[in-house]
Amino acid sequence: MKHLALFTAMIWLFTLLGVNTAQGQTAGSVHANVATAATAPIVKLNTDGLDAKYVESIIGRSQKIVDALQLADAAKAENVRNIIANRYFLLNGIHEACNQQKQWAKENLQNAEQKHVMEDAEQQRDAALYKHHFELQSALSYYLNDEQIDAVKDGMTFGRLKRDYNATLDMIPSLTDEEKQQVLIWLREAREFAMDAADSKGKHAWFDKYRGRTNNWLSARGYDLKKERDAWMKRNAERSK
Repeated sequence: MKHLALFTAMIWLFTLLGVNTAQGQTAGSVHANVATAATAPIVKLNTDGLDAKYVESIIGRSQKIVDALQLADAAKAENVRNIIANRYFLLNGIHEACNQQKQWAKENLQNAEQKHVMEDAEQQRDAALYKHHFELQSALSYYLNDEQIDAVKDGMTFGRLKRDYNATLDMIPSLTDEEKQQVLIWLREAREFAMDAADSKGKHAWFDKYRGRTNNWLSARGYDLKKERDAWMKRNAERSK
């Protein structure tokens, strides 16, 4: 729990800073990106001991994300693809280690001892996720600007941030600028957690959790979400005619 609480605090600060630069990077960051790209290291795939079909599927998934960036430099594109693929390999290893330890506990232990070992496995997993979380952005920053890194994160989380943000603004057109910013902050926070989830179900769960938080917050501010949702659905029906 200690690691998760610290991780949450770091994510909050990270996303708050991210919102302040969401409209684009500064000229300084552009120049820094160009300068580091020339000296950036060659990234190799970390595939030792991994199943060939699994590796192939991850490379294909990572390539789709890179293709969407439309990078003109083939070497840069390959490095970015390998960074993303290695990230998937790392996350899979962390989650698999946790799952294996919990499965062993289920099969060999009982009651309090079983619970202790399973909780320890989850704590080790959370500590490892915290330890490695910010490595992806650091590695990508050698090759990509802030906007492109955001696109990678969106690609790894099924584009939920933009889709949920646009849906919220479309559903409640009267949101103030302050409220829009808070919605975006929470969505960016959800995306950071979702990126480290074990599978697609886990990734969507993080966005669903933060959608609930957002809805509760908006309700507390006086919005009638049922009324807003019904009106939104009616508008969408009219648009589709």
